[in-house]
Amino acid sequence: MAKQLRVLCIGAHPDDCDLYCGGIALKYRDRGHQVKFIATTNGDAGHHEMGGGELARRRYAEAQAAAQVADLEYQILDNHDGELQPDLATRKVMIGLIRQFDPDLVITHRSNDYHPDHRATAVLVQDAIFLVTAPNILPLTPSLPDSPILGYTHDRFTEPTPFVPTVAIDTDDVFERKVDMMHCHKSQMYEWLARESEVADDTEKQLDWVAESKVPETDEDRRAWLAERLGKRFGQIADRYRDCLIKWYGTEHGGQIRTAEAIMISEYGRELPQEEMNRYFPFLPG
Repeated sequence: MAKQLRVLCIGAHPDDCDLYCGGIALKYRDRGHQVKFIATTNGDAGHHEMGGGELARRRYAEAQAAAQVADLEYQILDNHDGELQPDLATRKVMIGLIRQFDPDLVITHRSNDYHPDHRATAVLVQDAIFLVTAPNILPLTPSLPDSPILGYTHDRFTEPTPFVPTVAIDTDDVFERKVDMMHCHKSQMYEWLARESEVADDTEKQLDWVAESKVPETDEDRRAWLAERLGKRFGQIADRYRDCLIKWYGTEHGGQIRTAEAIMISEYGRELPQEEMNRYFPFLPG
C-alpha cells in the first residue's frame, strides 16, 4: 500500500486554502491522505459592514463548516487581517506548526502577490521551511529530518517573476464539492467580495464578482450563482495551463478538462524529482 501523505495548506485568510487548492485537498482526502488547512490571520477586516471579534468568530465558523465538507482540520491563527508581519516571533510560530504536523508537502501563496497578508504568509513559510530541520531553533519542539516539499498556488502576477506551473490538476470530479466549501464562506462569497464591481479577467484582486445587489436571495440560487463564477475562474486556469494538463493527462483527457488548479514546486523546499511526481500527486495518471 502506498504511504499515506500529509499535506499542509497555508493561506492568509479563512477561505484562501479552499479557493486556491480546495479541489486538490479533496482529491487527497478521497484517497485517504491527511490534509490540514491553516489561515495565518483571523479575517477580522474582511467585510464592509462588520469587523473585529464578531467577524473573526463568524469567519471561524464558516471555515469549520467548509472543513466538514472536505473532512479535514482547519486551524485559524489569531492575527489581525491586514496586519500580518513576517517577523521573528511569527516565524517561530510557523516553524512549530510545520514541525507539529510533519508534512510531506506544504502548499502556500507566492511572495509576489497583491495582498500584504499573502506576501507575508509566503515569506513566513519560505523562512521556516529549512529551519524546521535545525534542532537548536525551538529546541523543545522536535526538528524534522528533512524539509517538506513546497508548492505555490496559482496566481497571475509577473513582478518580479511569473507563476510557472509544475503540475496542473483536473478538478472536474471534485468541483461541486469545492463549490460547497466556498458556499460555506457566506460573508465573503455573497457579501464582502460580492460588493465589488466587475473587473477584468486578468486580475487576481477580485474574483470577477458583480454588484452585491445582483447576488441571488435564496441559498439554492446563491450556490448556483457561485458555481457559475467559480467554474469560469477555474475554467480559465484550465485553459491557461492546457499544455501542462496535456503533459500530465495526455492529449485526449487533458484537452477535455473544464476546471483545474495548478501548483508550482518551489526550490526553497525539498527537491521533487520528476519520477516522484505521481507519489506526491497520486491522483495523476500513472
